[in-house]
Amino acid sequence: MKKYIKVIIYLVSFGIIIVLGMVGYNFLSNNYQPQERKAEAKESNLKKASDFEVFNRQGEKVKLSDFLGKPIIVNFWATWCGPCKIELPEFDEAYKKNKDEIEFLMVNLTDGYQETEESVTEFVKQNNYEVPLYFDTEYSATNTYRIYSIPQTLFINKEGNMVKSHIGMIDKESLEKYIEKLKQ
Repeated sequence: MKKYIKVIIYLVSFGIIIVLGMVGYNFLSNNYQPQERKAEAKESNLKKASDFEVFNRQGEKVKLSDFLGKPIIVNFWATWCGPCKIELPEFDEAYKKNKDEIEFLMVNLTDGYQETEESVTEFVKQNNYEVPLYFDTEYSATNTYRIYSIPQTLFINKEGNMVKSHIGMIDKESLEKYIEKLKQ
């Protein structure tokens, strides 16, 4: 009989720990605000965005500077990154809505092992995403912007100046707010 009481106590204790963990996780995730690097200031104080090279789907090298003349949104992501996959539908929707006014560069951290051009292309195709896809196989973009955490999104105005660098998953409202700021 004592054995059964011990087992019941252990199971109840384990259940309480699980419930407390779930409550704590929900509380923290609802109150989490991603770290942001603000490059916002007066227009005259904005820093020029550094150039980098990535590959498009056709295997051609393209530079960030090739897209100047329109505002640019650069998103660093990977298919193994949960938050990246969560925010991709928002970027796809924003791209479809704003592609005539804003350049979107969805820069995949393609290492050739965990992340290959083929697997990423298949992932995008399976999910019916239309966002422009670029591969950072030589780490030019990653090294230029010292990307140590993904997702990370850069917002660059039409003059090529960095307006904002957003580290962490971006929600729909924030993305729309930054897009409207770029359009001004």
